[in-house]
Amino acid sequence: MYQYRSLTSEEKKALVKERLSKGFPHHSPPHPILNEPFYLLTAACYEHKPRLNYPQRRQIILNQLLELFKTKNIDTIAWVILPNHYHFLTTTVDFKWLSQNLRLIHGRLARQWNLEDGLSGKVWCSYSDRAIRSENHYYTALNYIHYNPVKHGYVQSPYDWSESSVHGYLEDNGRDWLRSCWVKYPLKDYGGEWDD
Repeated sequence: MYQYRSLTSEEKKALVKERLSKGFPHHSPPHPILNEPFYLLTAACYEHKPRLNYPQRRQIILNQLLELFKTKNIDTIAWVILPNHYHFLTTTVDFKWLSQNLRLIHGRLARQWNLEDGLSGKVWCSYSDRAIRSENHYYTALNYIHYNPVKHGYVQSPYDWSESSVHGYLEDNGRDWLRSCWVKYPLKDYGGEWDD
């Protein structure tokens, strides 16, 4: 994720030139696939530092994001908030609108948390998105979101992490449905290293 820093100045120039030739922004993640029914949205704290290290902070950003999506009638299908990043599976999004609003939310929270922690500097990286390509991809992304706290070693079971939509799925669909979804749509290497 932070390989750019280790490149030589010539390699950096070549990489930026290649990105621009594809119509991508200089450094931030591109949003090349538009108007799909579902997207996996991810945002990470700068250098993956655990700035969401308190349940209250995770709840604050969760509430603000849910309220933001509600203003545009964007359904939040699944979500998880971890100490250093979050994932949301949503219906289609206007990315220009989302970028502007995430900058506002992230900016206000960064200022607040820097004051609380006696720190200064960057708190967030830009968000990224992945268009959901199929039913298999949809349910694998759902499982990935719910399993993320276990993947990163915060808990032993997805049900032990509070800031996750897995509890709503458990209440609405039951443990057997979640288990069958897990068996039918296994993670395998889904996510690889892109959220580490």
